[in-house]
Amino acid sequence: MTDLSHIVKAYDVRGVVPTQWDEPLSELFGAAFVEVTGADAIVIGHDMRPSSPGLATAFARGAAARGADVTLIGLCSTDELYFASGSLGLPGAMFTASHNPAQYNGIKMCRAGAAPVGQDTGLADIRALVERWSDEGAPEPAATPGTIGERDVLADYGAHLRGLVDLTAIRPLKVVVDAGNGMGGHTVPTVFAGLPLELDALYFELDGSFPNHEANPLDPKNIVDLQARVRETGADLGIAFDGDADRCFVVDENGDPVSPSAITALVAARELAKHPGSTVIHNCITSWSVPEVVRENGGAPVRTRVGHSFIKEEMAKTGAVFGGEHSAHYYFRDFWNADTGMLAALHVLAALGGQDRPLSQLVAEYDRYAASGEINSTVDDQTGRLAAIKAAYEGREGITLDELDGLTVTADDWWFNVRPSNTEPLLRLNAEARDADTVARVRDEVLAIIRG
Repeated sequence: MTDLSHIVKAYDVRGVVPTQWDEPLSELFGAAFVEVTGADAIVIGHDMRPSSPGLATAFARGAAARGADVTLIGLCSTDELYFASGSLGLPGAMFTASHNPAQYNGIKMCRAGAAPVGQDTGLADIRALVERWSDEGAPEPAATPGTIGERDVLADYGAHLRGLVDLTAIRPLKVVVDAGNGMGGHTVPTVFAGLPLELDALYFELDGSFPNHEANPLDPKNIVDLQARVRETGADLGIAFDGDADRCFVVDENGDPVSPSAITALVAARELAKHPGSTVIHNCITSWSVPEVVRENGGAPVRTRVGHSFIKEEMAKTGAVFGGEHSAHYYFRDFWNADTGMLAALHVLAALGGQDRPLSQLVAEYDRYAASGEINSTVDDQTGRLAAIKAAYEGREGITLDELDGLTVTADDWWFNVRPSNTEPLLRLNAEARDADTVARVRDEVLAIIRG
């Protein structure tokens, strides 16, 4: 019996090509996607990995065989695929493994309007069909197969984003962008075209082997080149994108990283200025700064679990104008509730260019606490370790506990969250406090319990 649990994850398909999955399997995924969504037309895009065009084409064959008309948009970022899904009103599939190493590839799928497809919203059904067809043979093709055509949406994507953020009146800025040889090298020149920006392009050559560094800007070693270039050239800021360019990471004029929580707060303040009284979503490990800034700007903060499916679900339920995560995913109501690092980057550029202070001073008002960053520990018994932490803090005076996502323990001047990984035997710790000494004390106390 075929078992695809090793490649069908909580939110997408992800695995090594061709040992874990290949083009014949991708063709079955295309057929199953049409079957589960009931779509009569879909849109497909892919990143720069060597395996991506073949996998995307195979998926298109499977979809067309089930009667769906397919629009191939070719090379694109994940948020460009979401744009196509939203603007064309079509379910979509994006072939990318984001920041994973070169031998990996995957499929991020969505329904029309960029609505997510996860385990509870169709992905489990798609997996079940592909497993069955792998064992029993592919289904009979539709009486009338669909067509396969091509369309370039890059210019429309860029125009849409520029229409959401006014950058025409900002002061000229010098910005270094590190695309990490990923899809930012394809989208940035079009999106930035005509704006008062001096662009210093770093690693814009599309190369799915990632010859310069991993395209994962959350790992400090992958932004070293960006930091150095900003300092060397006296740039106003630096921006790094991950492999499929749906996340962005920012460094200030000194080359110092700006926390994604500070970016979330900054963008939230801007969106609330346009849409007073709106809801803003943040996950349970973003900084205390985020709900504080949201309330100060007249908004209503709503706290959710970590993960894009939870954020998007809450965005749709509450009509939230914006949502942000510690992982540098940023979600916008004006972008079909989908995440787009490019739109967040434009907001940062507009905020910086609309006043005279350097970025470090601008973001200081949004970065109010000391944080540990995410610390991973390998454990044999996730449940047992979480129970030990709960026992250690339960009943202490002035301490509150909640289990929205893992365990969050909160005091007057600090908090921490410990949550299990869904895919590895890890516990992930995030701590924050009013000063660095307190963060260090809390971090070490919790790690001592986690690591025994």
